Amino acid sequence: MEVSLNQLTKRYGSKTALDQVTLKWEEGVQGLLGPNGAGKTTLMRLLATLLTPSAGSAEIGGVPLTEKGRIREMIGYLPQDFSFYPGMTVGEAMDYLALLSGVKGKAERKRRIDTLLEEVNLAAHRRTKVRALSGGMKRRLGIAQAMIHEPRLLIVDEPTAGLDPEERIRFRQLLARFAEGRVVLLSTHVVEDVESSCRQVTVLQNGRMPFTGEIPELAEQARGRVWLAEMDKGEWARANSRYPIVSAVATVSAMKVRLLADERPFSDAEPAEPTMEDGYLCLVGKGGSGR
Repeated sequence: MEVSLNQLTKRYGSKTALDQVTLKWEEGVQGLLGPNGAGKTTLMRLLATLLTPSAGSAEIGGVPLTEKGRIREMIGYLPQDFSFYPGMTVGEAMDYLALLSGVKGKAERKRRIDTLLEEVNLAAHRRTKVRALSGGMKRRLGIAQAMIHEPRLLIVDEPTAGLDPEERIRFRQLLARFAEGRVVLLSTHVVEDVESSCRQVTVLQNGRMPFTGEIPELAEQARGRVWLAEMDKGEWARANSRYPIVSAVATVSAMKVRLLADERPFSDAEPAEPTMEDGYLCLVGKGGSGR
């Protein structure tokens, strides 16, 4: 199973939302990172055939996007904003969505629904009305419905929004199991989710792709540009106006600061080993010697 993009482009009038993106994703969980407006949602909607490319092409498992019927049979999509039928129970909603997704046979639908509701920790709420679910529970139901027809490509947009830490861990484990023999595209602002779930990550910025590769390679983008320093709060305020601050921890008498700079920013600053988050911040234009 492989997803390939060749010069994929989407324009809205004079605005280019996705600009000649070429890449290949193989089996496994693939991370997609980028700030708001980077083109992530446009890319996902193109792959889901909800948008038509302005130029370029893409294939999913060797099937071109132009064959929309075949593509839609192969994909599952969980957008960031979605809704269910509030008057249905969880079980009824899942059964109806399974029918819409082409899962035939009552026994087979029940088997899949039982398994997925257990996986997303909703088995005890099978008879609960959708309107009575919390935001996090609705998110988990969305994850289950996107998987119901066992798609070859699963696209999930900000899937851990509204989930507590335990649920996020459960979700990562679910994705890892589901990705065997499939491609899972995980789009998120939560760097930890990508770092914990993905071997490879693609970064989008202003519709372009400045990076695609493995997690350690992304961290290397910040090599030599990450510094640790300890300073008082006044110095921290001045540093914050000059350098991108990755993190700052207050102690009794000082601030322990991690920041990005092309050169040593202070005489007592010490170089630090870069992380994936450091590399990402450098790529999206927040690194360097100033803002």
